[in-house]
Amino acid sequence: MIGMTTLGNLAVLRPGVKRGRASSYDPKGGNYDWWELAAGETRDIAELTGPGCIKHIWMTMSCPDRYLFRKVVLRMYWDGEDQPSVETPVGDFFGIGHNIVKNFVSLPLQMSAQSGKAFNCWFPMPYASGARLEIHNEADAQLNLYFYVDYETYPNDTDMSGYGRFHTQWRRVNPTPGWADPNIPWRDNLDAMHEAWRTPNHGENNYVILEAAGQGHYVGCHLDIDCFSRQANDWYGEGDDMIFIDGAPWPGIHGTGTEDYFNTAFGPSEEYCAPYHGISLYQGTEDWLFRGKNSMYRFHIEDPIFFEESIKVTIEHGHANKLTNDYASTAYWYQTEPHQPFPPLLPAAQRLPR
Repeated sequence: MIGMTTLGNLAVLRPGVKRGRASSYDPKGGNYDWWELAAGETRDIAELTGPGCIKHIWMTMSCPDRYLFRKVVLRMYWDGEDQPSVETPVGDFFGIGHNIVKNFVSLPLQMSAQSGKAFNCWFPMPYASGARLEIHNEADAQLNLYFYVDYETYPNDTDMSGYGRFHTQWRRVNPTPGWADPNIPWRDNLDAMHEAWRTPNHGENNYVILEAAGQGHYVGCHLDIDCFSRQANDWYGEGDDMIFIDGAPWPGIHGTGTEDYFNTAFGPSEEYCAPYHGISLYQGTEDWLFRGKNSMYRFHIEDPIFFEESIKVTIEHGHANKLTNDYASTAYWYQTEPHQPFPPLLPAAQRLPR
């Protein structure tokens, strides 16, 4: 039952479990309850000894750099590992891309109130011998950081071997290598549209959301698409999700379209938030319905996707990867350690939104 408190078992007594918190409070008893990180500075915000489990993270921050939510990087390390299991721009970690923060609500991630200035994460993050969380300020100015890291500690003989370690990875392809001719206006030429739809694709050149090796389960992502150029050939929602499990050459889980994977339908043009899925950002314009920045999320809380050896989570950028757009994503999963090395995080200049 460690780390598994829910409404249904909230009354269960748990001898030996204690609550702890690492925070930015003023140790002198004053009200200077923030940490100041100079431009370029890296600093640990929590160093915990285990066994234990992080249950909640809250953050807010201020900095004159307009791109701080893509420049500030959050990393997490479990049980003394050298390579981070979490490495993500801070805004993307908490649920929205494009360096945008705004109010939205899901079960594991929330940005709340007053234009999303407070970030919350409720994913449980177990560890056996320790955890270390760090912030790297790659912004061009001082960062003022407020934070809570709320955690549980367990008796020293607690067996944590049955618990996967929490992982988060950010990726971006800008632009995706689309092949379609934008001069073919499919809205006025249904024959051209259906001809393009007959182009086959079995996963080659899909956008990759996650690629991992080991045993574990994928628990979701958010996908951030900037439709930056007028494309008369299609909209991004025709791209199917394809998930390859344990090295299989054919996707064991195959979807029917991007909007379908994110549990919406038929070209949604409004923002919507539910516990496990939603559209947290929609910037469609009147002249072209889906032009602009879009963010959507799907969390596999009730239906995690299990793998014994490996997993590759992909999605088409338009049908058969025909579209040229800016794609970024943040994937969340649990797995055994050691994990497969992450692709190098893009330099700060290449993480900036269009």
